[in-house]
Amino acid sequence: MPLITLQDVFLSYGQPPLIDHINLTIEPGERVCLIGRNGAGKSTLLKIIDGQIIADEGSIKRASGVKVAQLEQSVPQNTQGSVFDVIAEGLGKEGKLVQQFHHLTQQLTHDSSPKIFSQLEECQAELERINGWDINQRVESIITKMELDPDVDIQSLSGGYKRRVLLARALVSNPDLLLLDEPTNHLDIEAIQWVEQFLLKWEGSLLFISHDRRFMDNLANRFIEIDRGKLAEYNCNYSTYLTRKEENLEVEDRQNALFDKRLSQEEIWIRQGIKARRTRNEGRVRSLEAMRKEFSERRKRLGTAKMDIHQAEKSGKVVAEANDISFAFSSDTVVRNFSTLIQRGDKVGLIGRNGVGKTTLIKLLLGELTPQSGIIKTGTSLSVAYFDQYRSALDEEKSVQDNVSGGRDMLEIGGKSRHVISYLQDFLFAPDRCRQPVKALSGGERNRLLLAKLFTAPSNILVLDEPTNDLDIDTLDLLEELLIDYKGTIILVSHDRAFLNNVVTSTLVFEGNGVINQYVGGYDDWLRQRKNETPSNPGAVKKGKARTTPSANKLSYKDQRELDSLPGKIEGLEIQISEISIKMSKADFYTSDRTLITETENQLAECQTQLSRCYERWELLEQ
Repeated sequence: MPLITLQDVFLSYGQPPLIDHINLTIEPGERVCLIGRNGAGKSTLLKIIDGQIIADEGSIKRASGVKVAQLEQSVPQNTQGSVFDVIAEGLGKEGKLVQQFHHLTQQLTHDSSPKIFSQLEECQAELERINGWDINQRVESIITKMELDPDVDIQSLSGGYKRRVLLARALVSNPDLLLLDEPTNHLDIEAIQWVEQFLLKWEGSLLFISHDRRFMDNLANRFIEIDRGKLAEYNCNYSTYLTRKEENLEVEDRQNALFDKRLSQEEIWIRQGIKARRTRNEGRVRSLEAMRKEFSERRKRLGTAKMDIHQAEKSGKVVAEANDISFAFSSDTVVRNFSTLIQRGDKVGLIGRNGVGKTTLIKLLLGELTPQSGIIKTGTSLSVAYFDQYRSALDEEKSVQDNVSGGRDMLEIGGKSRHVISYLQDFLFAPDRCRQPVKALSGGERNRLLLAKLFTAPSNILVLDEPTNDLDIDTLDLLEELLIDYKGTIILVSHDRAFLNNVVTSTLVFEGNGVINQYVGGYDDWLRQRKNETPSNPGAVKKGKARTTPSANKLSYKDQRELDSLPGKIEGLEIQISEISIKMSKADFYTSDRTLITETENQLAECQTQLSRCYERWELLEQ
């Protein structure tokens, strides 16, 4: 039986309608990917399914007792509290009671006053009344699975870990259907792979929006595309979907051409005047009127952006040469004894965790930062264009056209004068959209605007920091083609594995502890070379003067033994923590001897501290 059934659902905010009488069913165990152009209505459809938006027409049927949870596209600005509190919020009223119990047990470690005991007893009684111990266990279990610290303030976490917490909040209610809107945005490759593997093991149904082609291909077993308000279904993988979509568009174009030819012939006939309006031809006239109406209601496909990169005069042959450079912030080493040579025409991808120092390395290579040791030589005649993932180059209050033109009507593009609105139409901005403020744009539109601003000036070096976030697949494919054909030098930061494979000719990989190695090829080439590493051949393929991985990075026998033993220790500590928690959850626990209560609480705190240290040590040794 389907979990969710949409029948003849219609939603419009004006003409044309955003959702145009669509039908959709989602079965148990399905992993469905929803794709479409920016602004096609993907996020709106998720909100309709979740009940946040009420459709104008149609019906939505849910199976009895079905639970739906959603992970939104961006982290809400008002999300506050500890990791435990944020996750427990996903359980509604029961979650608030679990939060209260968690805070009271924490207070007991430094305040054992009768008032706290009394509050704890009341909370325990209420938990027992609603069978709340299972709920508390569910929160603790999801925190363990997600490898999170329950007592850390969410505001102190990186963007990737914040999204992991929000995913845990969505999952804690054990939903039958999970809705995800761009779950990989702003995550590094390691975090994306973690989410991917977690969702592959998850047994519920999944409906997600993504433009990450590798993520989609690995996760989805069905694709649905929203195009001009209608849904099309493809029960296949991503590459087959692309082939079938192209075939469908060709059939549509042929049918439209035949229809237009017939309409043209009928228009010629009707202009014959009274001859065409004889009684016996009234049916043909009515048929023509129906054809006119059908033609007027036909929704044409949104065009493809017409981006072009205008190149400056060639730079010098050497763009940047680094010799044994090092750089650190306080005790945090970002770059250690790194050497490389980047030449004109190289397309270099940077791979590493969020916050590891990729932006710092770019600034060092371009001469914006001075290394604390070693030498960097920058080339001559460098014209740098910089794409910032945080879009700081855009003024939120100014209009779209003023952000690009600086208030002028005309732009000098490739030696020719163009009107700013004509130029922006190449980036799929309608004239009325050009006059709106940037703060009214979607994420994908902002990225397109930043590309439009970037490409107004000629360049011979492109520095692109996460340019693929929020872009639809068609625009992503076009950008990919432009970068492949670009004759200048590219330094690219991206967590899109397919994009890296298709664009870059070499990668600089942050391997940990300030070590950066250079490999020939894209993401998959790096994985293959890393896998084939041997002690005699470290496997970091040199380009220019790139450093190979030092043999000192190999674990000692003692460290390897410790690493092998850690999973068993962690499992033992988790069992011990579980047993203590069960003991403390009994109704008569806090009525027993005060000394025994204190000893048990101290034992629990010590186990939790040891568990945290084991996880930290495991992560360090694996790096």
